[in-house]
Amino acid sequence: MKDDYDTLIIGGGPGGLAAAYTLQPSQKLMVIEGNLWGGTCPNFGCDPKKMLYGVVENRRQAQNYGGKGIAAAPKVNWPDMMAFKHSYTDKVPTGTEVGLEGSGIEHRHGQAEFVDAHTVRVGDEQISAQNIIIATGAHPAKPDVAGADLLETSTNFLNLPDLPAEIGFIGGGYVAIELANIAVLAGSRVHIIQHNERILRGFPEEYSTIVAKQLAAKGVQFHWNTSVNSVTKDDAGGVTALTDAGTELHFDHLYAATGRPANIDGLNLAAAGIASERGGITVDENLRTTAANVYAVGDVVARKIPKLTPVAGLEGRYVARVIQGDKDPIVYPPIPHVVFAGPELAEVGVDLSTAERQSGKYEVTTQDVGSWYTYQRLADKDARVTTITDRKSGQLVGAVVLAADAEELINYLTALITAKAPATALSKWVPAYPSVASDLGYFYN
Repeated sequence: MKDDYDTLIIGGGPGGLAAAYTLQPSQKLMVIEGNLWGGTCPNFGCDPKKMLYGVVENRRQAQNYGGKGIAAAPKVNWPDMMAFKHSYTDKVPTGTEVGLEGSGIEHRHGQAEFVDAHTVRVGDEQISAQNIIIATGAHPAKPDVAGADLLETSTNFLNLPDLPAEIGFIGGGYVAIELANIAVLAGSRVHIIQHNERILRGFPEEYSTIVAKQLAAKGVQFHWNTSVNSVTKDDAGGVTALTDAGTELHFDHLYAATGRPANIDGLNLAAAGIASERGGITVDENLRTTAANVYAVGDVVARKIPKLTPVAGLEGRYVARVIQGDKDPIVYPPIPHVVFAGPELAEVGVDLSTAERQSGKYEVTTQDVGSWYTYQRLADKDARVTTITDRKSGQLVGAVVLAADAEELINYLTALITAKAPATALSKWVPAYPSVASDLGYFYN
């Protein structure tokens, strides 16, 4: 029997949509979404987070300019800031659906469950397709402790109508650090409960230690080497966390930020012969699952690749090309990642620990650049940049940036790494001056 569709895509977020729009000119498609159209990033992830970050970062920058022409830093009006965020996020689901309709891509809202490798069930309806792409993303985890149902997640934080007086975060990764920074700059008393003495383990420790000190200087209280054993409601309407040290910590809200497991529960992968492992769905070099006609992209995939929105889009477009006949394995370009912690911490390419272990192969140069014009202008006296070059070729292969506007500098450095451009290439380029870009020659020469 002929399948209902050429390709069925489970997940209407960045990865699934990238695949859909790539395939749309040549295939009959169906996209199924069980939550909000548009996916995590634009609805309750990186996009709304950065809108809030933009507001509080202006407050931090004004604080840095204290005594330099700014008399007092503005205060953050939390409800107004949230309204600003909603001015963007509230339009995302409808806008996504309008885009699908305008492109003639059929779509359904509901939870998909595999019947076999070519068929899924959505409610009472069964839908079949020659190819299926799983792009269901990931979700916030909660620790396995008594009272875990009282814990909230980043989704709740990004919809707080009012600023709480006292909040806590369990975990020291991206989510905890970025949201803690937003809350403390807005005026909340913020706590981070971390099971060891390290935050942001995906970044060099010497840099993550500086970020922790900067957050502490803003007022964030770290509870190092501490775990939460249980959570209970308290009489004031908040929650009480009992730690492994026997201490009680009281919060208006306590957020779990201990990781984001793949959204595979309820898919019934076994019915389609699809294997999974710790971290998500098992895939090969073509992002094909253990079912030959089923692929997986984005955060749902078990691969040691940064789980970022641009990566999901890259994988979605790649799988679409595979379905259209491309047989080459996926190749990932250098992928920068950034923690928006005010200032920003960014990294790309060969990591610092690898470069230091292989000192015969790589040259590592770390510069404290707070006295440079760019960072004097931004009143960022602690700005710091590490570049890593290959000793044989002389080409830039990695970088770490802790500075205001690090996202901009890391993108320029990523472009040089991706292009495998020699330092001499910069002599043929005239950037706007003075700017972050005009400093590139001092980092790569």
